[in-house]
Amino acid sequence: MTDTLSLLKLRRSVPPQLLAAPGPEGAQLDELLTIASRVPDHGKLVPWRFIVFTGAAREQAADVVAQAFRNRNPDAAEDQVAFERKRLLHAPVIVAVVSRAAPHVKIPQWEQELTAGAVCMTMLVAAQAMGFAGCWLTNWFSFDRSVLAAFGLEAEERVAGFIHLGTASSVPPDRERPVLADIVSHYGA
Repeated sequence: MTDTLSLLKLRRSVPPQLLAAPGPEGAQLDELLTIASRVPDHGKLVPWRFIVFTGAAREQAADVVAQAFRNRNPDAAEDQVAFERKRLLHAPVIVAVVSRAAPHVKIPQWEQELTAGAVCMTMLVAAQAMGFAGCWLTNWFSFDRSVLAAFGLEAEERVAGFIHLGTASSVPPDRERPVLADIVSHYGA
């Protein structure tokens, strides 16, 4: 238990620009996705799925993002387009966690969306436990329907996050964390 608590106390995000190969692949990636799927899931709906971007597929995805950026910003300079294109090229492995939350007679859609978020966080913790580093991002293209359609999402699906995974080339200093007195209240006190 001490190892688990130490891991949770030290877990931090590493920006994609600081993630290099290797990333999880093959059986390691399968294990990571299996672990990430072990989250609370009211009604066992599995209201999420994964899209994995590795190798040449990252280049194809980056081209989709660059084209969508050009369409949104026809006057953008080439260096701006290149910057947006690189967003999916830094980390060797990127996993899109896709929320499939939908109206249900018993389980609120909000609970289903929270489950997809739990998948993202569990994946980050498991990746760190496996010796990798990661970062959970969305970026503007997570909300661009043309990009999402090109990535294979259905009209009712949304991206809960792109989880960028790899080996940290360096780790930035930890950020300031909230003071408990500022975020904790006790009911009835």
